[in-house]
Amino acid sequence: MTENPSEQLSALLAGVSPEIAEQQLNDKLGITFVELTAERVSAVMPVKGNLQPFGLLHGGANAVLAESLGSILAALNAGPDRVAVGLELSCTHHRAVTSGSVTGVATPLHVGRSTVTSEITITDDEGKRTCSARLTCVVRDRKPGA
Repeated sequence: MTENPSEQLSALLAGVSPEIAEQQLNDKLGITFVELTAERVSAVMPVKGNLQPFGLLHGGANAVLAESLGSILAALNAGPDRVAVGLELSCTHHRAVTSGSVTGVATPLHVGRSTVTSEITITDDEGKRTCSARLTCVVRDRKPGA
């Protein structure tokens, strides 16, 4: 890993309208990217601020973390002249988390010409698996001028 993850994310968002770039859900949930390679993307997300009414980490927050990790992994594998967008997301929530943070790691299961499928594992601060997810992204050519 030679680049700073923030710089890598900025490069992936190059050409995106600043108005849209300022409205990323990752920022609202406090997701911080740690590693970005074509083989592995990881990030940390705080539990605080991402709870459901019973005081547990919201399953939707897990889904956002999983989709963010898998989408970035797909974009890194798609290449600079292509875009990757989510097609199908599946999440299984194994255990509750009430404090601290969770760490998500995405790795490729399939990298093809038109789809990329990632496995995403989310763990708590003790390293216990809290969620398993799978994301398939469709890969398309970037529209001219986009």
